[in-house]
Amino acid sequence: MTTDVRAIMDRTPFDASAVADLREVLNRDPSRYRTLRDAVSTIRDREKKEPSGTPEAHLRLGVGEVLLGRYPSGLENLKRAGELGMALYFQGLANENLQKFAEAAEAFAKSAKLGYDARNSELRRAGALRRLGRMEEADGKVEAGRAKVEEAKKILDGLESSVGSSAEYHFQRGAILAAEGELEQAAVELEKAVELDRDHNGALFELAYINDLHGNDEAAVDFYKRCTERPPVPLAAWINLGVLYEDEMKFREAEQCYRQVLEHDPNHPRARLFLRDCQASKGMYYDEEAEKGYTVLKQLLEIPVTDFELSVRSRNCLRKMNIRTLGDLTRTTEAALLASKNFGETSLAEIKEMMRSKGVRLGMALEGAERGGPGVDHRAEPVQEVSPEVQALLNKPISELSLSVRARKCMSKLNLQTVGDLARRSGDDLLECKNFGVTSLNEVRDKLAALGLKLKND
Repeated sequence: MTTDVRAIMDRTPFDASAVADLREVLNRDPSRYRTLRDAVSTIRDREKKEPSGTPEAHLRLGVGEVLLGRYPSGLENLKRAGELGMALYFQGLANENLQKFAEAAEAFAKSAKLGYDARNSELRRAGALRRLGRMEEADGKVEAGRAKVEEAKKILDGLESSVGSSAEYHFQRGAILAAEGELEQAAVELEKAVELDRDHNGALFELAYINDLHGNDEAAVDFYKRCTERPPVPLAAWINLGVLYEDEMKFREAEQCYRQVLEHDPNHPRARLFLRDCQASKGMYYDEEAEKGYTVLKQLLEIPVTDFELSVRSRNCLRKMNIRTLGDLTRTTEAALLASKNFGETSLAEIKEMMRSKGVRLGMALEGAERGGPGVDHRAEPVQEVSPEVQALLNKPISELSLSVRARKCMSKLNLQTVGDLARRSGDDLLECKNFGVTSLNEVRDKLAALGLKLKND
């Protein structure tokens, strides 16, 4: 089996085997979702330029969009794919995530009749009927709602002998028990589902919700976070996780959760409301101790490197790299310094010792940006997200630029992994790397220009 996501997406025929291989690759390595985004974008662009109009083209796009959590556009393409079992199954998944449970149940029923993963289609139909029944009960249609839940139970009873040991079966059983208030029994079934499939989003969400109800916030946050690690992610997981973050006064994290929902559904009423409330709370909250710590750290990081007793070689290197303050050093890595001309281990040890004496270290701000740790202005507004298309370009591995050996070695020395990493460097930064000259710099600029990107300050 190939692990090349693009090759799988272009496979002919694009059938159940191709989808099974695709899901296996994505489950084994979530970073491949970036490649899937690129592949879907390529197929979409290809169809715009030279429309094939074939059901298979719409099927490829629809499946890819649903796996990426883009349910409305995925549903649109899948409907154009015709009455195919696979198309109907993924229509069911899309409708389920859009909370269109009646349409989801109908799609799963048709998928099962056409023989596409029939048992799993029936399990999914049971889940859609359960949720539709609960929704009708909440709307006052008690008898109709109960009838649908009973139908879901009958489906599960009929499947117990064939799929009773699967993660999806235990999840559906647990979800019904949870809806009936049997939370302890539900947790047992859901934990079995997670034991069989540690990334089962449905089971993780239900476990998170049960812990949330019992006030076990730490466990709930952990389960919700795991639930959001692999697309497609239930939008309710982002909403509930955001609420828990707000309870912990983590307004930045909460805001990002609500933005994730709005990225998929810009008109989601709860997400829009919660985002406004979160932004208002963020502006009102004031932590005096944190503010004092921030002020002290800010003053420390603004100290010029010329204030320290460094060797001439070290000072010259820092000047060429445009490193002016202690804060600049916290945003620089050892690899970046060692890649600079005439800079060796002795100079590195000198700078590390100087920084240690001040209680900071190389790369500290980069770590802080990932974890919200020291070195980051927590009060600054988060950078607005770029479009999915631009983000897909920035996430491309540098290896896809097909650079020359000399240029590739420079990328490796500077620990640049993606096109985005490269675009955040200036031409002067690259020229400081050993054996990297103007020819290599022009090569890099040409490669970026082909993608519509530039180096920093260009």
